[in-house]
Amino acid sequence: MWLKPEEVLLKNALKLWVTQKSSCYFILQRRRGHGEGSGRFTGRLVGALDAVLDSNARVAPFRILLQVPGSQVYSPIACGATLEEINQHWEWLEQNLLHTLSVFDNKEDIASFVKGKIKALIAEETRSKLAEQEEEPEKFREALVKFEARFNFPEAEKLITYYSCCCWKGRVPRQGWLYLSINHLCFYSFFLGKELKLIVPWVDVQKLERTCNVFMTDTIRITTQNKERDFSMFLNLDEVFKIMEQLADVTLRRLLDNEIFELDPDLQEPTQITKRDLEARAQNEFFRAFFRLPRKEKLHEVVDCSLWTPFSRCHTVGRMFASDSYVCFASKEDGCCNVVLPLREVVSIEKMEDTSLLPNPIIISIRSKMAFQFIELKNRESLVENLLMRLKQVHANSPAHYNTLKNEDMTSALFQSTSVNNDPKFGTLKMSPNGNKVDKETSPLPNSEALMAVFHQTGNQSPDSRMSREQIKASLWSDHFVEYGRTVCMFRTEKIRKLVAMGIPESLRGKLWLLFSDAVTDLASHPGYYGNLVEESMGKCCLVTEEIERDLHRSLPEHPAFQNETGIAALRRVLTAYAHRNPKIGYCQSMNILTSVLLLYAKEEEAFWLLVAVCERMLPDYFNHRVIGAQVDQSVFEELIRERLPELAEHMKDLSTLASISLSWFLTLFLSIMPLESAVNVVDCFFYDGIKAIFQLGLAVLEANAMELCSSKDDGQALMILSRFLDHVKNEESPGLPVGNHHTFFSDDQEPFPVTEIADLIRDSYEKFGDQSVELIEHMRCKHRIRVLQGHEDTTKQNVLRVVIPEVSILPEDLEELYDLFKREHMISCYWEQTSPAFQRHDPNRPYAEQYLIDAQQFTNLYKLVSPWTCGAHTEILAERTFRLLDENMDHLIAFKGFAICLDIMYNGEMNEKIKLLYRLHLPPALTENDKDSQSPLKNPLLSTSRPLVFGKSNGDTIDYQKQLKQMLKDLAKEKDKTEKELPKMSQREFIQFCKTLYSMFHEDPEENDLYQAIATVTTLLLQIGEVGQRSSSSGSCSDEYMEDIQTEGSASTSDQDSVFTDVGKMPHRYSQALSMTEGDWTVSLEHILASLLTEQSLVNFFEKPLDIKSKLENAKINQYSLKTNEMSRQSE
Repeated sequence: MWLKPEEVLLKNALKLWVTQKSSCYFILQRRRGHGEGSGRFTGRLVGALDAVLDSNARVAPFRILLQVPGSQVYSPIACGATLEEINQHWEWLEQNLLHTLSVFDNKEDIASFVKGKIKALIAEETRSKLAEQEEEPEKFREALVKFEARFNFPEAEKLITYYSCCCWKGRVPRQGWLYLSINHLCFYSFFLGKELKLIVPWVDVQKLERTCNVFMTDTIRITTQNKERDFSMFLNLDEVFKIMEQLADVTLRRLLDNEIFELDPDLQEPTQITKRDLEARAQNEFFRAFFRLPRKEKLHEVVDCSLWTPFSRCHTVGRMFASDSYVCFASKEDGCCNVVLPLREVVSIEKMEDTSLLPNPIIISIRSKMAFQFIELKNRESLVENLLMRLKQVHANSPAHYNTLKNEDMTSALFQSTSVNNDPKFGTLKMSPNGNKVDKETSPLPNSEALMAVFHQTGNQSPDSRMSREQIKASLWSDHFVEYGRTVCMFRTEKIRKLVAMGIPESLRGKLWLLFSDAVTDLASHPGYYGNLVEESMGKCCLVTEEIERDLHRSLPEHPAFQNETGIAALRRVLTAYAHRNPKIGYCQSMNILTSVLLLYAKEEEAFWLLVAVCERMLPDYFNHRVIGAQVDQSVFEELIRERLPELAEHMKDLSTLASISLSWFLTLFLSIMPLESAVNVVDCFFYDGIKAIFQLGLAVLEANAMELCSSKDDGQALMILSRFLDHVKNEESPGLPVGNHHTFFSDDQEPFPVTEIADLIRDSYEKFGDQSVELIEHMRCKHRIRVLQGHEDTTKQNVLRVVIPEVSILPEDLEELYDLFKREHMISCYWEQTSPAFQRHDPNRPYAEQYLIDAQQFTNLYKLVSPWTCGAHTEILAERTFRLLDENMDHLIAFKGFAICLDIMYNGEMNEKIKLLYRLHLPPALTENDKDSQSPLKNPLLSTSRPLVFGKSNGDTIDYQKQLKQMLKDLAKEKDKTEKELPKMSQREFIQFCKTLYSMFHEDPEENDLYQAIATVTTLLLQIGEVGQRSSSSGSCSDEYMEDIQTEGSASTSDQDSVFTDVGKMPHRYSQALSMTEGDWTVSLEHILASLLTEQSLVNFFEKPLDIKSKLENAKINQYSLKTNEMSRQSE
């Protein structure tokens, strides 16, 4: 165990300890008398002396000391009761600390760093022990308080767990605490007087991997857009990495891929996620992937046990997995024996007598008169109780027709044999939701048999040779059924895998596909479902049905089954019915090829359920708009190529070429690029082994062509090499005629190309690459899903920027930062506002520019952060008006393009563009009657029109603005005739709001006084222009007289009237009376305002001075979170 470091002086320790190992900084010691042949007397003596001289020695016979070179002071940091225990601590120190200490310059830093690390490990061990005893130990609550204080997140940011670790900053490690919350990875360190805080949103993580650096053998590297951060020295690095992977996966799916996000119900609410939930989710996903079960299945128990395997006449050690509708078994030895027992097939679950030979046994009996004996089950009583409860629930939801004996209990009923196939080997099951028999003749099945049975082709081989091979295969399968079972509950062993690799006989192919995929359970559980779907969907016309019609005649056109209406109609019905069942997927290209092959070997309804199994279970997320699942598997395939075919990977630096070529391999299971009679053998392996079979076959194909690919000169030549090879993969044992591949590139070869037998290729794939476990593939999928989703996000960003960059003058790098802020504002709302519609607004299927939209509150937050037009308390009002102006379609949302163009005008626009924008911000729809700051002008201080129009300059000279005003009005009148006004004139109420905004914008400006003086002059001038226009409209020639009156009274006014805002009561009667006229008669135009502003150089300088957006963006990145937190705090108050 680790010890709290306490300094001890060992200069005169009388050699009570013997040094076993030593390094520059650590010493491993054994107490004298332990492990020695003559240690009896010595041990007693040393033990007595220890009790007097050195109390630390009483802890354990082994210890590790921290020794700083040149110092006589030592610090015990670990002890152990056995040599194995202390060696584990020593190895940890060597791997995690020893190489690190060399970066420190002085010994005090070394001692401080090591002691801090050991104390953190002790705290973490204590926390782990407490966590085992109670769900929320006191230590966790303390950590939560520190987390909230250090990072100031809202309460909605739930802490999941925390760990002691080091964060590397260059070559220097910073010891601290890593906090993992539902949306963020946070690190805090206070070391050697320096505080370090890191906040990394999970949604920004582009890569999460275990790696090593110069000093550390094992670290966790977090890669974001611009940085890589390494974390190390964890007490249990495996656990930390798994939790990180789960959190990153859950968050990215929830926020970036809501199209296919289907979590367990317990995880739908992020604030309810716990560490235990994440661990259970990881185990649940592995369970579903391993046995290829529906996503809705929830794992309840995982129990170590042994299963009686009659074929080996012994009990096989493994684990039982019990979920909502299944009991499954997997042997510890991979591939030795697996069993899938749908509870729908189970007749009874019974406890047997406990004996020494059969400890804690239970018997699970199924309808086909087979029984499975499990022994060595812990907590057998509660397990059986739970299984019986779920069994009863399954039978209640989907009752079957059965014959009861004396006992009418559902769990002891003898069910009829279990399959929907008419072959007597498989039996027949007829079900209905109410438990009554279904009349087969009334069941709406358009095609009652597989198309291959109707359109069977005869091969070139002699009938005897062809049939003998099929008969031999069928005989082998028949013998296998007798020994291992013939239903979905059969024992799945290495032997059956070898039979599948040889190729399933055509007479059994469709039936075994149903069993291996467990589509047979779906088929039996939903009688009449397909017929109803066909009735509901046929005859409806939409985009999906048009796509289906377009592809119908492209589906295996060489096969006679699809050269007539029988096959085409069946294909149409299945595809249309599935699109109706699952509109999220609808129809995707390649589904037609797969469905065509399914129809050849299975009845129409069976083919439908096989398609359901492939699209929704076996190839998850493949068949949707963005084919995320297929892209993830392509990325996994690239990594497998690097690991298993390093020479090929070294030659082909860009493996994305091979990935693009192999995409069709995964989407169509080799059906589109390999002769049909060969490709169906691949489909056999796929239904038995899942996606693993496609991965290993793809590797085998690349290995077989590795030499040619390494010598290829370009991507086109590599494509031709692989296409030619796959086109010449033959199946000599196929009983039918070879069906040509219409996708082949080579129909006119100059010389014969070597033929590869499909059975040999499949055998090589299993022998050379069959060691890829499901667990490994799922782990790689999780890692690469992060990269693929972030790749889509990067593509979206680049496309948006490509559209916006030509429209603005903001530098591309600054525009990219602005986009990140825009997107983060959307994400922050998703983090902490669970009722926010932001979740629904993000749709990856929309055009790039519309994928992220923000509402008024989000826009206001961004405006405060990045806009140069800050107006103090008036800023929020101006932001709201700007949002209303940009919201042209009135949907209360705006996209990034509009936001960027508006901001570009503020920063980089010409003065007239900025004034025009400000002008529009004070007209409807930006300015509304309900505006927070839009009150009647007669209820508040008004802009004074009594200000003199003759101002004294510092040198005593004067400028007569009356002449300028008259000339300006004449010029504007001429311009009015030339051009039509784009914008309406501004009323007095709107003009007052405009002036308030200008006044607020000048606050805290270095030239504040000059600007206030200038705006006072301009507003007075504009008010008088408005009044002149008002009088001109009522009496054509009175404007000149009025101007003279203004000048007469204005010259008598004194300069003490400096304030631009004056109380109405203090105004001269004549002008207050003028302002009492109807506001609608008083107007001023954009041209008036612009011309007036141009008369004041200080105002021109203000609007034309260069503005730095970089500093604003940097501050915005720092303050974006705190602004949102403060907003939420105000709302909660």
